[in-house]
Amino acid sequence: MNRIVLAFRSFFSILFSGQLPADIAREFGYTPTKAQTVAPKAAPQLRPQDGAVQILGILQRDARLVDFLMEDISAYSDEQVGAAVRSLQSQSRDTLKRYLSLTPVIDGVEGSFTKLESSDPASVKLLGNVPANGKAPGGLLRHKGWRAEKVDLPAIAPGASAAIIAPAEIEVE
Repeated sequence: MNRIVLAFRSFFSILFSGQLPADIAREFGYTPTKAQTVAPKAAPQLRPQDGAVQILGILQRDARLVDFLMEDISAYSDEQVGAAVRSLQSQSRDTLKRYLSLTPVIDGVEGSFTKLESSDPASVKLLGNVPANGKAPGGLLRHKGWRAEKVDLPAIAPGASAAIIAPAEIEVE
């Protein structure tokens, strides 16, 4: 019975991992030579900018955002640009909602007085007559700001280049 178990374990281990289990190899006196030992492939290192390029690629795929931004629109009328922007904005917003959870930094009404709870320069940018010490009790809220509460991007496919925003398309006739 033991041989059957060893046979099944060996078969499935070789099938799925390409290697004989170490305990079975030792039991049968098998010791791999240096030429036979294969170091596992290192996982590709993701760089901080890969996520930014990935979300840009997703916005290109879903809304053709890069195509729109890279095109010279000066020859088009305001009505034509407005019609194009309406669908672009809707598709881009849907994509952002699918992959990011965005919330305002300050949840208030723009144009109203807002008391500062944080003076973190990454969260709040003071405009206008800012005191020399850089601290102010509050002011008029001009923009709520945005914070990414959650980022849920799909994994980059193995072997895919994170630098490719959108592949070139060639129609073969």
